[in-house]
Amino acid sequence: MLPMNRRQLLARTGTGFGMLGLAGVLASSGELAAAVPAASPLSPKLPHFAPKAKHVIHLFMNGGPSQVDTFDPKPALDKYHGQKPAAAGLKTERNTGGLFRSPFKFVKCGKSGIEVSEIFPEIGKCIDDICVIRSMHTNVPNHEPSLLMMTSGNTQPIRPSMGSWLSYGLGTVNQNLPGFVVLCPGKPVVGPQLWGNSFLPGVYQGCHIASLDPKRIIEHIENKSVTKTSQRGQLDLLNELNRMHRDVRDNDDQLDARIQSLEMAYRMQTEAQEAFDVNRETKGTRELYGSGTFADSCLIARRLVERGVRTVQVFFGSGQPWDDHGELEKGHREKGKASDKAVAALLTDLKRTGLLKDTLVLWGGEFGRTPTSEGASGRDHNNHGFSVWMAGGGVKGGMTYGASDEFGFAAVEKKVHVHDLHATILHLLGFDHEKLTYRYAGRDFRLTDVHGRVVHELLA
Repeated sequence: MLPMNRRQLLARTGTGFGMLGLAGVLASSGELAAAVPAASPLSPKLPHFAPKAKHVIHLFMNGGPSQVDTFDPKPALDKYHGQKPAAAGLKTERNTGGLFRSPFKFVKCGKSGIEVSEIFPEIGKCIDDICVIRSMHTNVPNHEPSLLMMTSGNTQPIRPSMGSWLSYGLGTVNQNLPGFVVLCPGKPVVGPQLWGNSFLPGVYQGCHIASLDPKRIIEHIENKSVTKTSQRGQLDLLNELNRMHRDVRDNDDQLDARIQSLEMAYRMQTEAQEAFDVNRETKGTRELYGSGTFADSCLIARRLVERGVRTVQVFFGSGQPWDDHGELEKGHREKGKASDKAVAALLTDLKRTGLLKDTLVLWGGEFGRTPTSEGASGRDHNNHGFSVWMAGGGVKGGMTYGASDEFGFAAVEKKVHVHDLHATILHLLGFDHEKLTYRYAGRDFRLTDVHGRVVHELLA
């Protein structure tokens, strides 16, 4: 007989009733995984309380769009253009010059009259479903740590991403698709750590899709050499061998992750190709989103949440495309044109299908940009104040929250840190952010670390 540790003995003795007692202890302590282990770690799980949202779509404008050129107009920039008052002298990554007026006009939109930059005319039509947070701030003005902070709540690549936390906490409705999908052509400056699982079990890592070509999305997913029945038999044998190997090694998490990835790959044969094929949509729907990789990604995001995927992260592009240190007017106008129609179509489509009430949409970058100029025509990174917006999923639409100073450099009223944003997102999904934890290296970790407050004013 193979040697067993105490947990294995409890699991195997008396048909597992020992583990029921252990599960009860975990439940009374408030630990999330309080039930007898499910057949799959991605099986649907209940959150701490009734959620307002069931899915998250994060439209990540990586690189850092300028708040004063998108959703936070500042007339004072016109008045003091070229000057550099003391309030505009905050330290950022690089040296900047005087105040730099926005090259874009702002238009009052919707019944709410919220001002939106001219580069987003279609998003402006949806503003009554949107809550703009104008008082965001983060820790540092550098891409790598700020990308990590926005995706994982830490400036270093040592923590699980938000999508991994949500997969861990909620599982996923559709067992034939991953719980967390990342649509990103190429890689951002940090890379896979932005959607990594870190110390959470490997099955909760984001599934990165780099190409949207239906024939290349998930290459080699279908075995054309054997029947499904034969393949199922082979996989069952391989899994049993893996389990035997794992059981004598104290339940190795990496082996568990490998077993689950094999099972997921097998199940994805039935649904993955269909879910990612936008050509199955009507001509009218395709035209609503427009053309291009980002447009197709937004449409696929809707198709994925429609099929039960928990979290979809849509990166605007590879690298840091919104990073306009120079020629900001040209750069932001081009990126606005490439994204405006698709984002508005996503909101419209989610609302039309009834999914918006259950789907939280988050738009924004890892930080903002300075109201002062870099060179003659660009803006530097700015962590002191920036804007993001949310829609659907239990958020109040048609409102702005918080404020930056008169120049748009720093958040000054109702400040919201990234930890607060994460706490609020988890609350909308039914979690007390202080209790969604995972014990690792002798302590309980959470997405919000030891910080974060729920911004209740944003909730419908």
